[in-house]
Amino acid sequence: MIAYLFPGQGAQAPGFLHRLGGDTPHPAIARTLTEASDILRGDVLQLDTADALTSTIAVQAGLVVAGVAATRALEEEGIEAQAVAGLSVGAYGAAVACGAIAFDDALRLVRLRATLMEEAYPRGYGMLAVLGLNEREIASVIADAHADAYIGNLNAPRQIVVSGSDAALDAVRQLALTRGARKAERLAVSVPSHCVLLEDAAARLAEAAAEVRFAAPRIAYVGNRGARVLYRADAIREDLATNLRFPVRWHDSTIALSERGANVFVEMPPGRTLTQLLSEALPDTDTNAFAVDGAPVSSAAARVRAACQRTLD
Repeated sequence: MIAYLFPGQGAQAPGFLHRLGGDTPHPAIARTLTEASDILRGDVLQLDTADALTSTIAVQAGLVVAGVAATRALEEEGIEAQAVAGLSVGAYGAAVACGAIAFDDALRLVRLRATLMEEAYPRGYGMLAVLGLNEREIASVIADAHADAYIGNLNAPRQIVVSGSDAALDAVRQLALTRGARKAERLAVSVPSHCVLLEDAAARLAEAAAEVRFAAPRIAYVGNRGARVLYRADAIREDLATNLRFPVRWHDSTIALSERGANVFVEMPPGRTLTQLLSEALPDTDTNAFAVDGAPVSSAAARVRAACQRTLD
């Protein structure tokens, strides 16, 4: 059973849209880039320059485009998933892949989502990844640091991301390291995602999402907040609209996929972080990252087919 994983903000790197599918873009990728440019009314390939990626809007829109382009290309190569999950904004790509929302609607909602987040906190905020402490220990660090910070992502039992102001994150970092954290470093995210600080933005996004048509998913979709399979269109609408306000239980989401029968996981571009997390959480599971620099889509499809064959041997 194949599951697609869609990364969130922080996976981006300059040129990631240009590198999709190698030197000669797959026809499905080329068509998707053109479609996205029409939807956004601008050249989507301008979203992955180093300067552009300082914008939350460019990053989030670009990630959704990359994920959808990859799924379409793999589909034309004969690869289809039976389940999907996306971390944070990656959930929008997952929702498109499972048929819950049209690509154009997803991209417009993501642009609004990123705009609201950027307008709410244009500077002075972000996210901090802490490795080596569990959820209870991180909560204790935040409380003892008297910091205006919040748990945002639970990526692994001992890899947790904290959101807040620069000053709050500095305080959390210093105390976490003294209490045994192996590493504590800022992410390439300039807003305090997945916490109460974005409650107003989530409410406004929910109003916009209420006007968008959603459908029941064709394949399993695992949500961010509850880390469980969502079957109804309205449940996926709520998950997408509010996931910027609530912590992402990513580790639990991947466990839910595995328990459902997923045994071949494919991380959509542009990163490999989700693949690494999954390899640690489920070391006997076959994991593949679509984004292999310079490799054509046919190579990615061949790797997935080989992984599926290994599960049968």
